[in-house]
Amino acid sequence: MALAANLVIAVAKAVGGVFAGSPALLSEAAHSVADSFNEVFLLTALRRSRRPADRRHPFGYGMERFFWSLLAAVGIFVMGGCFSFFQGFEALRNGTEEKLSGYVAGLIVLGVALLAEGISLARALHQVRHQGEGLAGLRDPALRTVVAEDSTAVLGVSLALVGMVLHLVTGQVVWEASASLAIGGLLVYVAYRLGREARDQLIGEAADPELSGRIRALLEAQPEIDSVEALFTMKLGFESTLVAARIDLVPGLDSERVEDAAVRIKRSLADMFSVADQIFLDVTDRPAGEARESPAATGERGGA
Repeated sequence: MALAANLVIAVAKAVGGVFAGSPALLSEAAHSVADSFNEVFLLTALRRSRRPADRRHPFGYGMERFFWSLLAAVGIFVMGGCFSFFQGFEALRNGTEEKLSGYVAGLIVLGVALLAEGISLARALHQVRHQGEGLAGLRDPALRTVVAEDSTAVLGVSLALVGMVLHLVTGQVVWEASASLAIGGLLVYVAYRLGREARDQLIGEAADPELSGRIRALLEAQPEIDSVEALFTMKLGFESTLVAARIDLVPGLDSERVEDAAVRIKRSLADMFSVADQIFLDVTDRPAGEARESPAATGERGGA
């Protein structure tokens, strides 16, 4: 439904922009077309990222969300931002032949679009609040892209409305050209932010510091662990995180107790942190001299 509504709005803006000779309205038409393509990308991301792990992709397909979010950012930049810049510069260079009847129709289209985009933004923000408090609800790259799109759409329509009204009142096309350039700048900024976030996640972004700290604290609280030498995390998707820890165990554990402890610690991590679905523990061996000086052996922490 949202995709169909976006396409209808895009067609209405394009027809109104051509009829009125309005660069701002044409910029908004390009914006709506970009949003429509981006919704296709995001629907594809949601479907493909839910595929189960297989032999070629043992960690699953969760990172596909980041890839399709990157394509959405490219779409916003190319289809929305660049076209809006083109419309703005063309209007400044050649001017426009505005038609009053066309502008009235265009303003009506923008008013309806503003109402529709506002409702969509309100729904997206409601979903953010449902998923978590504050920024925690924006962890999902797909939802983050939707919120960015809807926020930009509301601001873009508002800029187009102001530009068209000032053009009609003053007769100066610079107002509408400026609106087109502002819409282009807004879209380029949003595309840059979304693209940078998708890039960070695609090249292996660590889990949030707060989550990493809680994982380390749980490991250090285990009686069999003498110290946590290193902890590595990486987001594999919205609800999937890889956890790899290099740990030293307290002295005196035989191989059977080491195996039982490793199984129990992994289970504790998985039960406490549902996103930690890939857990690896690397047990390091200390020389005998270092073992005698370990916190557990000297009584600085519980265990021995």
